[in-house]
This record gives sequence, C-alpha cells and structure tokens, in this order.
Amino acid sequence: MHQEYIEIRGARENNLRDVSLKIPKRKITIFTGVSGSGKSSIVFDTIATEGRRQLYENFSMFVRNFLPRYAPPHADAIENLSMPIIVDQKRLGGGSTSTMGTITDIAPVLRLLYSRIGKPHAGYSNVFSFNDPQGMCPECNGLGKKMGVIADSFIDKNKSLNEGAIQVPVFASWEIAMYASSGFFDNDKKLKDYTKEEMDLLLYSKPQKVKTQFGGGTINVTYMGIIEKFTKAYIKRDIKTLSERTQKKVAPYIGFGPCSLCKGARLNQAALNCKINGKNIAELSSMEITDLLPILEKITDPVAAPMLATLKERLQHIVDIGVGYLSLDRETSTLSGGESQRIKMVKHLSSSLVDVMYIFDEPSVGLHPRDVHRLNDLLQKLRDKGNTVIVVEHDPDVIKIADHVVDVGPHAGTQGGKIMFEGSFAQLLKADTLTGKHLEKKGSIKESFRKPSGTLPVVNASINNLQGLNVNIPKGILTVVTGVAGSGKSSLIHHVFLKQHTDAIVIDQSAVGTTSRSNPATYTGIMDDIRKAFATANKVSASLFSFNSEGACESCQGTGVVYTDLAFLDGIKTPCEICEGKRFKEEVLAYKLDGKSIADVLNLSVQEALAFFQQKEIQKKLQAMHDVGLDYLTLGQPLSTLSGGECQRIKLASEMHKKGSIYVMDEPTTGLHMSDIGHLLAIINRLVDAGNTVIIIEHNISIIKNADWIIDMGPEGGHKGGQVLFEGTPTDLLNAEQSITSAYLKAG
Repeated sequence: MHQEYIEIRGARENNLRDVSLKIPKRKITIFTGVSGSGKSSIVFDTIATEGRRQLYENFSMFVRNFLPRYAPPHADAIENLSMPIIVDQKRLGGGSTSTMGTITDIAPVLRLLYSRIGKPHAGYSNVFSFNDPQGMCPECNGLGKKMGVIADSFIDKNKSLNEGAIQVPVFASWEIAMYASSGFFDNDKKLKDYTKEEMDLLLYSKPQKVKTQFGGGTINVTYMGIIEKFTKAYIKRDIKTLSERTQKKVAPYIGFGPCSLCKGARLNQAALNCKINGKNIAELSSMEITDLLPILEKITDPVAAPMLATLKERLQHIVDIGVGYLSLDRETSTLSGGESQRIKMVKHLSSSLVDVMYIFDEPSVGLHPRDVHRLNDLLQKLRDKGNTVIVVEHDPDVIKIADHVVDVGPHAGTQGGKIMFEGSFAQLLKADTLTGKHLEKKGSIKESFRKPSGTLPVVNASINNLQGLNVNIPKGILTVVTGVAGSGKSSLIHHVFLKQHTDAIVIDQSAVGTTSRSNPATYTGIMDDIRKAFATANKVSASLFSFNSEGACESCQGTGVVYTDLAFLDGIKTPCEICEGKRFKEEVLAYKLDGKSIADVLNLSVQEALAFFQQKEIQKKLQAMHDVGLDYLTLGQPLSTLSGGECQRIKLASEMHKKGSIYVMDEPTTGLHMSDIGHLLAIINRLVDAGNTVIIIEHNISIIKNADWIIDMGPEGGHKGGQVLFEGTPTDLLNAEQSITSAYLKAG
C-alpha cells in the first residue's frame, strides 16, 4: 500500500526556523528533543491547531460560536491532516458532580442496567443519577456531603454536666446551664457512660418544651440538642448575616461531613434500595474497578447481556491502562495529570472512528517503568485500527516503539527549532544528536549516602488506601518515594505529610500564572531589579518600566494586542499598531540601559540576559533559571504558555535560595530530556548540601539511583497498595525481593 504523509512546509511558529517535515500516516511518530527545542511548537501549535481549525470550519456559524477560535499557524503549507484528537495532561476539572464514571461514559450504562434489572424496580435510568432531581438525595442535593458540625470539640466525654462537659464557645452560659437543669440527665454521670439514647437526646434532640426552675419559680423553655441548636443558629442561617467576629468564632466547628441520610452515596433511598445480586449502584460505583469486573461476571439475566458487554469492555480498558485501582465514584478533580491523561485515552479506545490523528503529550508521565508496556500496547492498538499516532515523549521505553522518530534541536529556545534527525529508533541510536547519545547511557548507583540529621515523622496516615501508616522521613538528606501508580505515594506525601509539616515548600506542576501579564521576570522577582536599573540609569520613576502601570501603551493597556470582535465571525487578535506589540509607551522605549530598551530586555532569553546584566541580584536569579534548564525562556514570555514541567522548574528556580527548609517535589523530571536530568540532580544535591530536606515522588531510574534514602510504596495500586514495602538506600533496594521497583533498578 502506498505510504501517505502529513506534510508541513515552512513552519515558523515560536522558535521554529522554516521547518519542513513529512510525517507518515497510520504509523506511530515520536517527537524527541530537549525541553524548549520546538517539539510542542510543531506538534501542538502547528499540527494540532491547524487540524482543529479546519475541523471547526466545517460546523455552522451557530455551533462555531461555542467553540474555541484558532488563528492559522505560521507556516507556508500544512497538508493531508486528519481529524485531530488531543490527549494532553490538563487536569480533568468538573467539580464534585464529575466523576470517573461520568467522564468515561460508564455511569450511564450502569444506570441503565439498574433501571432494567434492579429489584425492586425504581424507575428510569435518571432515577440512579445524583445529578438529576429524580435521583439525588433530598438531604444533600446529591453532593454526598453536607455542611455540618464537627462535634467532637463541643463536649468533653471524660466529664459530667456538673463538671462542665459542654464547651460550646458561642453559647451563652445560661444556654449551657439549661442542659443540666432540663431534668433529662444524671448530672453527675460522665458523658462517656451515656447510653446511645441519652447521647442522642443531648446532641440531636429536636425542639421540645420543658419546665425548669428559674429565680425561685418555674418557667417553660425550649430544649434543643447541642448540635441541633448550633446548626439552627449558625448553619441554616445565611452566614453573611452573622458578624465577622461570630463567623470567625464559629468557623472551626463547621466542615463538610458525610450526609446523614445517604451516608455519602449521593442518591435517594428509592435508588439505594434497588439492588442487583444484593448490591446497590452506589456500592458498585465505590468499588475499585479490578474488584467490580468479577461482580459483573456474576450477573446472568439475559436482558443485561448487551449492557454488560459494553461495561466490561470499557472497564477492562481502564485496567489495561494501569488505573484499575480507581473507582467510578472517584471525583475527576482529584486525579493527577497522568491519571487524567490515561482516563482520556480510555474514552478513545472504545471509539470506532478510524483514520484519526491522535496527539499525545508525554503519556508516560506518572507511570512506573512496569506499566509503560501497557501504554505502548495502547498506542499500538490505536495505530493498528488505522490511525496516525503522534507522541511527544522523553522516555526511552516509549521511544523504542516508534515507527518513525523526529528529533528536534539542537538545543532550546533560539538555539533550537531545527530538525536534527528523522528515521527509525535503530538509526537514532547511531545518530549524533543529544537524544541519540543519551539513549544508551546507564548511570550507576551512587557510592556513598548522606546521613540524616533527624527525622520527620508521619503519624497514623489513613487517607485513600493508607491504613494507619507510621513512617519516618529522614531530615537533611534526599528521599525518593517510589511505587507503581496508585500505590499511595501522593496520599502519603501530599495528603498526610504536608498536613503534618505545614512549613514544607511544595514544588509541583500546577500553573504558576494564568494571565498574559505574568512572565519569568515578574515571577522570579528580577523585574523589580530591572526596573530599578533602568530608573537609575535614566533618572526617572521605576514604575514607567512596567506595562501594568505607568509605562503601559495606552492603546492596548499594556497587553501588546488589540482584540477585534467580529460578532459571528472569528474574532481576531492583532498586534497593537501604536506600540507594535511591545506593550510600552513610545517615550518609555526611548530610555536605554546599555543600549537596550525595556522591550529589548524582555525579549532576551535567560541565557542572553545572563551575559547582558552585571547586577549580582539579577545574575543570581537568572543563574537559578539557567540551572533548572530554562535557558531558552525569554524574560517576557507569558507564564500561561508554560508546560507543567516548565512551571515546576520555574518554581524550583525561585525557591532555590532559601535555607533550612523542607522541599517536596512531584515528578520533577516531567518534560525533561535525558540530557537535562544531570542538571536537575546537581540542583537538588546543592539544595540538600545547603542543609535542606528534599523529598521527591519519582519514577525516573536516574533520580532513584541518586537518592540517599528510598521509601517504596506498594505492592500494587488501590486497596492492594498503601503499604511501605521498603525503606533504605538504593543499594539495599537491589536486594528487596518484594519490591517491583527493585527489578527495574537492576535492569536500568
């Protein structure tokens, strides 16, 4: 069969230098190269953008109004594109009503199953949806959680009423005295000895009239349980009507707790009473998918056959991709970037579309080396159905399966943007490029390990799949937390360790700036120093050199672009004619520092700026960005255009000069080329040598080999995980039979 190609001619997006390329269709093409070399500019900003733009142009004007608008990429020609499906690592948001079941379209099939064969019959499938008024729990409106009282702090169970067991700071003393004078209780009995009925009466009793002694006479008062009274006074009222002082006083006692009626199942009682083989829909949704599949096997009703076939196929895909430890009721907002990406893949696996162009952004992120082969099977399955698969990737184990590799380089930013190599994986190994040279390199485990200066205890960690874990994290050394996806690494560090050690600095991949007004210069704080340098050199006010204040071009308010809304046609962004996109007033651009205007300086890359500035303060911060591999960023590049890995590294650069702290990093090798991992390790080692404690969650073997201490979680994901399998040095890990990570450390 004749091989067809996607053709790109003269691509000039971002740092691309007139790139022309032929990408084979219906094959797996993997783009490699250092961060910032231009891989994403080709794959996302050129191919994906043009594919989407052409696809959307086929819709009616009415539909296009609801879709994002894309300007044509800078290129002479882009031909032979198929429909693009982009599977990136953007977190799946969607609030508390969006769950794994809803996002993968498995929940509707499960609801249909219950409406057809559940007993007793409860109605149509919408009765089993917590987003539908017919199905939601009336008490919590389908949220499963309710604002409620955290009651433990209201009473001291070791005291009796006479000893002052009731300690509600917002109740008046006569309100507290009422419980003892109600005549309902033995006032000398300790609360811990109360029967269930007595406790309910004390805490939850609805309003009732009682006679009580007051000032020598008898009066009628209304008696209410402590929590009932508090709820009525502070939770059922609009919080805004309370004074700020009262709000502050009340806040510590109010929180989200499971709904008392549905116990967190989110559905009304009719839906929860409808069962199949003794289990209701909420029980099935809360099971891990690996446990749910065998339960579905036991359903034999012939009516259910087509629904079961669909359910099993989709659930099996979730297991195959390595996230079988998740459950259908898991809220999508709690999934990591890597998990989000793998869940998006599941949606496409059951699609019957062919000749589609699938575009993946580092799909190996968050995967333990053991699970990479599952990802590879998936990419090959998509290709074998007749689709074009394009992947941006750094992991050698994924690059291996490419039919065609495109290596972009040679370096980053202005020194990148060229195609260094095109061909097979075998040819890449022999190629004289950074990627080719580093693919075969195997580092060794370090010889000596630092000694800890103390410990940071994690006590009784019991969240997600952790069952009361106690573990000591050593102080003053580099600890790496390893384990397969879902084994409990993030639960241990993010959910428990950080809550118990609040002074830790977290360097993760969340976005650092979402507006086009923040850039590396403002984020790292060198912009203030640059403004001062310009102000001193020109004897004028420093605020003139800010496009957010005095110095902003009046025509575009310092944004550099003018947006023209063309009603139902695509709106267009054009560079501002007055400042030509430079964002500053003309008179500001006349002021120079060593021959450069403020706009010229913001166009410098970190590397160029290092050569330009002599000021110590500025140099120190630029050097930090250089060290984390961000040489290629320009000082004025909007932070909203940075990838997750770049966001993490810019945070690292701006935190590096602090001393004596605890640093927590979550997969810092994300988006890093093999040749840059050495730089990253050098920075991490510098941090530790300066007296800091560094804790890293990581799968990368090079980082694991350079740890002083390893905590390996496992053995599997979900409820088969959550245990500490191993604690010790990398050398000791080689002999740890029970650890999956051990085998990969030997091989790598």
